[in-house]
Amino acid sequence: MGWRARAPAVLAAAAALWLLAAAAAGDADAGDLERAFPIVEPDYGHTKLRLAKEGLEAIQRIKTPIAAVSVIGPYRSGKSFLLNQLLSLSCDKGFGVGHMRDTKTKGIWVWGTPIEVDIDGSVVSVLYLDTEGFESVGKSNVYDDRIFALATVLSSVLIYNLPETIREADISRLSFAVEIAEEFYGRVKGQDVAFEPAKLLWLIQRDFLQGKSVQQMVDEALQQVPNNNGDKYIDEINQIRDSLAVMGDNSTAFSLPQPHLQRTQLCDLDDQELDPLYLERRDQLKKIVSSMIKPKVVQGRTLNGTEFVSFLGQILEALNKGEIPSTGSLVEVFNKAIVERCLKLYNERMGRAGLPLSMDKLQQFHDLAKDEARSLFDKQHFGKHHAAQSTSKLDEEIKKVFRNFGQANEYQSSKLCEARFSECEDKMEHLQVLKLPSMAKFDAGFLLCNQSFEMDCVGPAKEIYQRRMSKMLARSRALFIKEYNNKLFNWLVIFSLVMVVIGRFVVKFFLLEIAAWVMFAFLETYTRLFWSSESLYYNPVWHVVVSTWETIVYSPILDLDRWAIPILVVLSFLAIYWRCLGGRKGIARSLLPLYNGSYRSSNRPRTD
Repeated sequence: MGWRARAPAVLAAAAALWLLAAAAAGDADAGDLERAFPIVEPDYGHTKLRLAKEGLEAIQRIKTPIAAVSVIGPYRSGKSFLLNQLLSLSCDKGFGVGHMRDTKTKGIWVWGTPIEVDIDGSVVSVLYLDTEGFESVGKSNVYDDRIFALATVLSSVLIYNLPETIREADISRLSFAVEIAEEFYGRVKGQDVAFEPAKLLWLIQRDFLQGKSVQQMVDEALQQVPNNNGDKYIDEINQIRDSLAVMGDNSTAFSLPQPHLQRTQLCDLDDQELDPLYLERRDQLKKIVSSMIKPKVVQGRTLNGTEFVSFLGQILEALNKGEIPSTGSLVEVFNKAIVERCLKLYNERMGRAGLPLSMDKLQQFHDLAKDEARSLFDKQHFGKHHAAQSTSKLDEEIKKVFRNFGQANEYQSSKLCEARFSECEDKMEHLQVLKLPSMAKFDAGFLLCNQSFEMDCVGPAKEIYQRRMSKMLARSRALFIKEYNNKLFNWLVIFSLVMVVIGRFVVKFFLLEIAAWVMFAFLETYTRLFWSSESLYYNPVWHVVVSTWETIVYSPILDLDRWAIPILVVLSFLAIYWRCLGGRKGIARSLLPLYNGSYRSSNRPRTD
């Protein structure tokens, strides 16, 4: 009883301990995120990039829309320190600075705890990204381009951190950002947006703020440079300058003085020890960055943590294609879904064709469906100058689908033509075994079979089956003609004998019996004595016989082969009825001449 009384108290204590443990675990998880994580790191050759699992897991926990702020710039230009200042973090807690960063921490890093801000009434989680600096020792320019390109695509705000001034090399590095803006910027107002280009913030850190403003420095750096000698490199830089000038509405310039003369000791200094002007400008920079932040929009929708990681994987795969990262590979990634939609539309339109079809009609369906799919692609595709690869991909896929439809059309055509051919073959075999042979009926069946085949058999297999059909019909006709005359002769002989029996025993009509015997004798004797079996069928008399037979046996109104037995039954019944009743009523005596008795019953007197 004592144990049962204490049981509720024990359970309550256990539940309390479990809740405390869960809370402690949650605090531990939250505390574990208060640091920087790598999300992208270099491969072993330090030329391409790969995903880092640890940082991606931290991002995947985010459920709200994400915006990213990236800082790019030359190696050891103060990017990590700047990020710590924007996050109000010390060097010990924030991103590693200068020599404090382990040499293995390359690629792109993210602060594990996003900053939540309210944008247009929605909570947005802002990620701050630190990138590996340009022009460091032991790296290729291609690797730097991939880092720059990935930051450009992922970011909502791209802070270009430059010391002192703007060099031509700094402008050249923006070529990828310019290409991306040119390819995608024209569609940012549409519903189906690939992604909005990052807003560019020129941040010049210098020791002096007198003289030209930073905006003037940027404007002068973006002015055309004379190229009287036709230098190709200068032409490329001038093109980038022109594009950046057009993007003026999407970029901002800002200057920031040095925080202290002892730059190597910045992490050891408090805010009270930093230059007051720097602190003022730093706070202004925070406001400017906050005003520029917008949630990342991809394909017309914002991204949560899981979707952001998936998007990162797609971009990284595209940038790692080939030896050099290209805008074309990015365009291909974003056009992939559009190409699939166009292929789906093409399939739907081709599905309405109703196979089998002739090749000309199938080609017409293909042309119309292809034009409709290409029209949809032209309206929705991304990329002004690099969409050719996606266009080629669409054309190749359409060709593959069309080949599949062509094969399906051949199969359906063969299947249908084989069915019609088999029907005609069965029909011809049936006509060969007519009980009452009729050339007119055979010709009618022959014509009907040929017409139905020509009408129903369509598609690429028709030509092959037409040849088979012609051979089969010719063979069947020759066989029928060969048997026709022999069957007709035999039927006439049988008919004459039947008439003999009917005339003698059924109707007892002497003239009918005589005519039947004459017909039998003619068929069995005269034709065999005076006509050969070959000449018989070419004799005019035989033609008359054949014409008469055809008229009796088959006509559009009466097919005697089908109705012969019912008609024979009816005639037999009538003959028996007429014979039985007619004898009692004296009807038979009205017909001449009849077998009406024996010689013994005669009343004529005998003579000596």
